[in-house]
Formats: sequence, structure tokens, C-alpha cells
Amino acid sequence: MARSVFRFLSRQSDPIELADGAVSLKLPRHADYRQWHHLRMESRRFLEPWEPVWRSDELTEAAFRRRVQRNAEEFSAGQAVPLFLFRRSDQALLGGITIGYIRRGAAQSCMIGYWMGEKYAGQGHMFAALRLVIPYIFSGLQLHRIEAACIPDNERSIRLLEKAGFRREGYLRDYLKINGAWRDHVLYARLPNDRYSDGTS
Repeated sequence: MARSVFRFLSRQSDPIELADGAVSLKLPRHADYRQWHHLRMESRRFLEPWEPVWRSDELTEAAFRRRVQRNAEEFSAGQAVPLFLFRRSDQALLGGITIGYIRRGAAQSCMIGYWMGEKYAGQGHMFAALRLVIPYIFSGLQLHRIEAACIPDNERSIRLLEKAGFRREGYLRDYLKINGAWRDHVLYARLPNDRYSDGTS
């Protein structure tokens, strides 16, 4: 596998790219709309059980442009790093992962969330994305703690987090309104010295 590439640029508003031999992570751009629309549309039934209710204009280009603008503002303000996941061989959009709720001061922590297109699920792409994002969070953003919450019966997500070295820390009752209903979530977290399930750091 090719050596991972991390571009930590000087200003918070600069673009970033995280990449390894198979996948890359980049900030969303307006030019990504067609791929994003197609992937989200064909994956709708697969994604809806794990996400908030989709708005009536969810997949419109206008809504996507607003999303990209909001993402850029949050990134520039140091509040979040929203990233799209691409396959490097052909630049196909596979999904997305967001580093959000970035807290500085005494906390130095963040929350991550992710989604994957149905036809790309279960192929190791999101694990590859986490292997890029985790060192970026600890070394690039210099945070100390990464949190993730998932619905208890989302076994695929739980396996992914545990493989990536996250540890279960708690149970959050009625934590988020998902697909129209308040759902309990399991809280996972990872610290810099935690290891992947294969023992690597």
C-alpha cells in the first residue's frame, strides 16, 4: 500500500486532503453535486433508518450548495471538518465522514459521524477512512478524544468502531431523533493511545 499522505495546511480555511493507496478524503465542493445526488438517491432506503428524516428538498442542487457553503463556514471557524470519501483510482464518491462538535479548551475533543453508499458498504472503505481521519484528528487538529454514537442495533457500525480502536463508554437514552423517532445510542470513544483491533496504534 502506498504511504499515506496528510496535507496539514497553514490556515484553518485552507483545503485539506487525506489520502492513502485506495481512498482519499476531501472537503465537499459544488462540483461534487451530481455524484452525491446519484449516490444518495440510490442509497436512500439503505441510509434512512440511520439518519434524521430527509427534508423535501434534501437532494436538490440548491440545498446541496447551501450545505457546501455551511460546511466551508464551519471548517473556517474550526467547528467541523466535513469530508467526502473518494476512491482514488477513478474519483468515485463512496460516502462521507464528518469531524464535528470540535471542542477546545479543557475538552480538546470531537464527535465523528459517517455514511456510506449502499453499493460500497462492507468493502472496508470506511475503515480506510478512519485510518486516515484518526491520526489527522490527533496530530493535525491536536485533539485528545474522539467520540462516536450509534444506534445499538447498528451492528455494522459497532463492529467498525471497535475494529478502529473505539471503546464503549456509555448508553445515551433518546439521544437523537433518527428517521422520525427518538433513538437510544451507544457512546464510543477513542484516545491517542488506544489501538486498532489488530494491535496497531
